[in-house]
Amino acid sequence: MRDKFLLWGAVVLVVAWAVAFLIKADWWIPVLLTIVYAVGIYNVTQSKHAILRNFPVLGYFRYFFESISPEMQQYFIERETDGKPFPRNQRSAVYRRAKNLSDTVPFGTQLEVNHRKYEGIKHSIYAKSPMEELPRVWVGGEQCSQPYHASLFNISAMSFGALSDRAQISLNRGAKKGNFYHNTGEGGISPHHLEGGDLCWQIGTGYFGCRDEEGKFNPELFKKYSTMPNVKMVEIKLSQGAKPGHGGVLPAVKNTPEIAKIRHVTPGMTIISPPSHTSFSDAAGLLKFVQQLRELSGGKPVGFKLCIGDTKEFEDICVQMNVLKIYPDFITIDGAEGGTGAAPPEFSDGVGMPLEPALIFVNRTLKNYNLREKLRVIASGKVLTSLDILRAVAMGADMCNNARGFMFSLGCIQALRCNSNNCPTGVATQDRMLIKGLDVTDKAERVYHFHKNTLHTCNELIAAAGRSSYEEVDATMFMRGDEFDHLSDLYFPDILGNVKQQKAKY
Repeated sequence: MRDKFLLWGAVVLVVAWAVAFLIKADWWIPVLLTIVYAVGIYNVTQSKHAILRNFPVLGYFRYFFESISPEMQQYFIERETDGKPFPRNQRSAVYRRAKNLSDTVPFGTQLEVNHRKYEGIKHSIYAKSPMEELPRVWVGGEQCSQPYHASLFNISAMSFGALSDRAQISLNRGAKKGNFYHNTGEGGISPHHLEGGDLCWQIGTGYFGCRDEEGKFNPELFKKYSTMPNVKMVEIKLSQGAKPGHGGVLPAVKNTPEIAKIRHVTPGMTIISPPSHTSFSDAAGLLKFVQQLRELSGGKPVGFKLCIGDTKEFEDICVQMNVLKIYPDFITIDGAEGGTGAAPPEFSDGVGMPLEPALIFVNRTLKNYNLREKLRVIASGKVLTSLDILRAVAMGADMCNNARGFMFSLGCIQALRCNSNNCPTGVATQDRMLIKGLDVTDKAERVYHFHKNTLHTCNELIAAAGRSSYEEVDATMFMRGDEFDHLSDLYFPDILGNVKQQKAKY
């Protein structure tokens, strides 16, 4: 193709210029062809892109179609139930609830109900009327002097930097109206978090917002911000589900002077948080750090967030709790299916324990060490729908956090451009032109309605199961498709039994 382009391109170019000189018109055609041929000559001689070297002009179509492949997949190929990481039917449910529209669907389910992955709730013929009041949970153990009455469902960690200023303002205003908390993410407390909504201040390995010039923890700065009335809880981030063992990533293009000032870093540089904390290096050090933060904050609830990896490390933390008599007020469990704006694919796809087995392990371990009643367990990691929330509660969670659902309520279309600064909806970008498209007043209302309508559906599901409260939610409420995998054995037991006997003879 390269040789044909050089030969026939030259022929077409000569003919085009000859015709243009003869008829003395339409000079733009040979000029355009000359530019295209010049680009082709350059591509033939360059060595970085094999496709463009072999297909000097047509090769650009490959890159064009690759750039729009997420949109092509989402709008023209994927079905209602098979989009990733969230299928279209789940995204549509969030959009409708955020807009406070009817979230009913016509003509029945599109799920494969006999498939082993199907999961549903066992309803009761003695269903109850749904509770009107949305569920809340007290957070704060015996060592906490300022317990917090939290919503069952809250905004998970998303930093200013990963999200735009208007996105953060919308989330915080929605949290204020709905009376639930907004996790700041590890990027520190920005002015956009201070719209009146309750905050859970996350302290990551970079100690952004409370670090000294060397990047180490600064107790004075922490005390200054943690004692603010808006800050209701403090969360120490040990690891994140989407990239456990890997520090957070803020691309240079998103590291604006404003963000750098809030984080106390140099603007215009890619900021990668350390993989672990410098304030402690073992379980005892972690718990002493929890105690230090609780004292500095004036007795507010302090806990830590982690994705379960080596289970022995979590057991060691439990041992040290009993030895030191220091108890966190909550533990946030992030599943490996959790989201992020930027992470190496090997970390997103192959590191960490999924949320469900992690919750089961954590609860059993806490009970084994007589610690379960001393703290709250928060589930985080793809907890999007009301069914997801109840499943997490059944596995042992007291509360749930969610990030991507609230991003959908802001208008996120799952364009998968969070790490490029080109988010088309103005949610996960610092591009001012794109951010202008996000209307704060409208999106704050959507955040509020998504939260309210999701929890209202939780109340309806509990009532349908014949339960009166969230304390009655457990694994016996749920059924899975793999319970029906061998249903044919029940339909034809005699025939199958005869087959097995015949096989035994041979």
